[in-house]
Amino acid sequence: MEEKKEENAENEMSFKEAMDYIDSLQAYGIVPGLENIRNLCEKLGNPQDDLKFIHIAGTNGKGSVLCFVSSILKEAGYRTGRYISPTIFDYRERIQINGRMISKKDLCAGMTRVKEACEELVKEGEPQPTPFEVETALAFLYFKEKQCDIVVLETGMGGKLDATNIIKNTITAVFTSISPDHMKFLGNTLAEITEVKSGILKRGCKAVTVSQYPEVIEVLKEKCREMQVPLVMAEPEKAVKVKSTLESQRFSYKEYKDMMIMLTGRYQIDNAVLSLEVVRTLGESGYPVTEKAVRKGLENAKWPGRFQLLHKKPVFIADGAHNRDGAARLADSIRFYFTNKRIIYIMGVLRDKEQEEIIKETCPYADQILTVSTEGKRGLSAYELACEVKRFHKNVTALDSVEEAVELSFMLADKDSVIIAFGSLSYLGKLIKTVENRDKSKMIQV
Repeated sequence: MEEKKEENAENEMSFKEAMDYIDSLQAYGIVPGLENIRNLCEKLGNPQDDLKFIHIAGTNGKGSVLCFVSSILKEAGYRTGRYISPTIFDYRERIQINGRMISKKDLCAGMTRVKEACEELVKEGEPQPTPFEVETALAFLYFKEKQCDIVVLETGMGGKLDATNIIKNTITAVFTSISPDHMKFLGNTLAEITEVKSGILKRGCKAVTVSQYPEVIEVLKEKCREMQVPLVMAEPEKAVKVKSTLESQRFSYKEYKDMMIMLTGRYQIDNAVLSLEVVRTLGESGYPVTEKAVRKGLENAKWPGRFQLLHKKPVFIADGAHNRDGAARLADSIRFYFTNKRIIYIMGVLRDKEQEEIIKETCPYADQILTVSTEGKRGLSAYELACEVKRFHKNVTALDSVEEAVELSFMLADKDSVIIAFGSLSYLGKLIKTVENRDKSKMIQV
């Protein structure tokens, strides 16, 4: 065993080699199904079987709920793994323990083992696992080695055939807002999409859902009956004494009085309430959490790119609204916070998203719209997006870069205007850094 460890250390990838390896796998795309991940995890000793999970599926809100729940569990003293995708700033964000990203050293060691397992599978005539399958296996391996008490796990897409669904030990299955998205893979109706997402249910677990469309609730209730899983309904409408600013929000919900969250946007109250119901089920399953840990965990939860305030005069918001439901939620927050304000948008969306629906939901509130390109196979050029926007809004300009869009938006805005950048998370990381660097350089000049 010691010899094997030494051999692995000698052959260990560098961080650049690990990133190049993941990039080389992009050609394998998305392949729904569990056979590949099952074969890969078996080669690695099935690390997922030694872990306990909170499994989150849904269309929007998965990341925010994961953030709230894992922050609360950390404050309660549990060694908490979190697995998310996509990321905004750093590849390593997708695998964290107690809010700390996997180190480059641990990533390289784990990726070396996963790559070797993949090579063995290919030699045996099995398909090469996809990037998401490789990353999921790496996460399981890391969380087991670091002896996590509990892992908060976000599905990549769907549920039933998502690589994360190889897990057996689900404590609580969580359903955030479910709406049309990834219809090419998940189905054409809400009932079909919910059928796929409800595939994360396991016998013996508990289930928690936020308010949903009637056809979604119908499917979830039926699936829970079949699996003999108790279903808890979070009730955001019972959140009272809600006070919202662009920097924080306060609310009370049932026994939880005067809770504060630093995540803004009207929809985050729904996500916080859902998280509180998840915490309640964990207490019933042998993972008690004190009121103090809940309070501190909610307040400490940070989640960039979700109605995030980047600048105050003018107000500059970054939001990851990248589908129909996300756009509707963003529009709700715009009506709440920015009625009668002059608004400038920066938009960038992926080709396989419902651009028309996103534009129709949001464009009535904009005075000027700037478009930017998104990258990769799924990317959509600024020009193509601008052509689509023009069908609904006359003031649209396609820009060559994110930096140019940021500079032009500040030039167009006065101190009372509002700039909102939204769409694919793939460009928001660059945009957020661009705004922050711009502010730093202005401070230095002063």
